[in-house]
Amino acid sequence: MRSPRNSWAAIVLLLCTPVSAQERKLDMLVAAYPDSVAARDGNVIVLRDGTRLGAGRDDPATQFAARLSHASILDIFHQAYPAGAPLAPPAMDFDPGRYRNKAFFDAVYGDCRKSEVEKNLVSLVWLPKGWGQTIRFTRVGHAADRLREVSAEIDALPAPLRHAAWPIAGTSACRGVADQGQPSMHAYGAAIDLNLAVSNYWLWDSPKGAPVWRNRMPGAIVDIFERHGFIWGGRWYHYDTMHFEYRPELVSFKN
Repeated sequence: MRSPRNSWAAIVLLLCTPVSAQERKLDMLVAAYPDSVAARDGNVIVLRDGTRLGAGRDDPATQFAARLSHASILDIFHQAYPAGAPLAPPAMDFDPGRYRNKAFFDAVYGDCRKSEVEKNLVSLVWLPKGWGQTIRFTRVGHAADRLREVSAEIDALPAPLRHAAWPIAGTSACRGVADQGQPSMHAYGAAIDLNLAVSNYWLWDSPKGAPVWRNRMPGAIVDIFERHGFIWGGRWYHYDTMHFEYRPELVSFKN
């Protein structure tokens, strides 16, 4: 049996072992999705079923469109999500969270085209005091639990603010993203779109030109979602202000 002295020495050695920024990013995926991800082995993510996914590279030379359509796992962290920052127009092509690696998220949530997402969808009542309708959301990574917490906090807001969160425009839907075809987080049951009447979307507002940021979503609602592990589409240059998706690896990770 290892002595207490030797055990403490091992812990100290582990804590003092240098960890690169790249490794810290991958460790955030392990921490964010513990039911699906077992460990990091160097530049490889090891899933609970033994599958190994190479993290690839975050190459600064990769063009925006290529990163959107063929993101590596490390590309997920290419832009740091500014949780808690003031609501303001983003810089050109600043879309933190839109770089999604399909192989990774298919492994975590399943492939909706194979009916693998459906088994993890659970029901919850959205805004019981305000709207009171049942919606479905994934339970993977405790996402539905976090959304229930979001619902309770929004329900406590004054009515003019709360009304921006209902009626909702949708949650689970097996579809791709309009401008680049990769699966939306809606395809994994991990996204919710709020009230269309107070929402702006870049393809609606600027169908033939560069996006000009607009927003009517209250900052109080954005803050609540971000504190519970969600990111907001209004922080994107290609903005989608009704859209919130569960991405705890991005809200927690700091460069």
